[in-house]
Amino acid sequence: MTALQDIRLSLLDLVAVREGGTVADALAIARRTAQHAEALGFTRYWLAEHHNMSGIASSATAVLVGHVAGATQRIRVGSGGVMLPNHAPLVVA
Repeated sequence: MTALQDIRLSLLDLVAVREGGTVADALAIARRTAQHAEALGFTRYWLAEHHNMSGIASSATAVLVGHVAGATQRIRVGSGGVMLPNHAPLVVA
């Protein structure tokens, strides 16, 4: 049986814009959340890609990954899903 401390944990963030908040607030919260997840020992921080939803700030995951990764040291940051119709084939590859 695997010990709890040997289990790799990941976090998936939708980067929701909170009621009364702004997209800038949501991005700042995502950075702090990734930093906290890293401090807790999480292995990966995934950003979910969604489009055409005013309450979601994760439509440009390629940009957001860099924004979050630039604020962390060791945690692996990536996109948890890519909506294929929104990207050129080379980007998907």
